[in-house]
Amino acid sequence: MTEIVLVCSKEGCFRACNARGHAGFAARGKDIVCASETTILRTALDVLEKTGTLKVKADAPSRGQLAFIVEEGESLARERLICVADFIRCGLKTLSDEYPGNIHLREIIEE
Repeated sequence: MTEIVLVCSKEGCFRACNARGHAGFAARGKDIVCASETTILRTALDVLEKTGTLKVKADAPSRGQLAFIVEEGESLARERLICVADFIRCGLKTLSDEYPGNIHLREIIEE
């Protein structure tokens, strides 16, 4: 199962995301759940990295792990950060609802 933690501000702005594990729906390289969650997270990361007012740090130390965090610029890109959080939340919730044994999304709201 993939465990994903989405961290947002109380205003709904994206702060960080950490994904670990494999969905385990199918064999490595053929897992549609893993491919779907990876696409959602990598697209969100790409959008954040291409937002010129943000400083984003990302790490993928091994297969099945991806973490990224916004380090600076939140006040300049508030709307974008809300949209990215909504994108991740909605996309992964849909997957979790369809494949509850393969993906678990937990959200943390920071002050």
